[in-house]
Amino acid sequence: MAELLAARITKMIPIPTIGIGASVDCDGQILVLEDMLGLSPRVPKFVKEFGNLGEAIQNSVEAYADEVKTRKFPSREHVYGMKKGEGGSTRKTGSDK
Repeated sequence: MAELLAARITKMIPIPTIGIGASVDCDGQILVLEDMLGLSPRVPKFVKEFGNLGEAIQNSVEAYADEVKTRKFPSREHVYGMKKGEGGSTRKTGSDK
């Protein structure tokens, strides 16, 4: 039903029609970014997933949390060092008040 209506409206009006699950007869299509990238737990029928970033993001967050808990991150390569001569004093200056 939506396909027939979309085709009919698209032919009747002079401006572009944009569909979201209506059919290829519309001039353009809308998809929610989170749906098409596989980030949504429930995906509507009209969505085609073009990726599965949800799993990759979850794996990355879990790996990060594990490395923080086990003190593997940050390692020396990910930490800013102090310049020579800066490490001797931690006292407050007048601008630190």
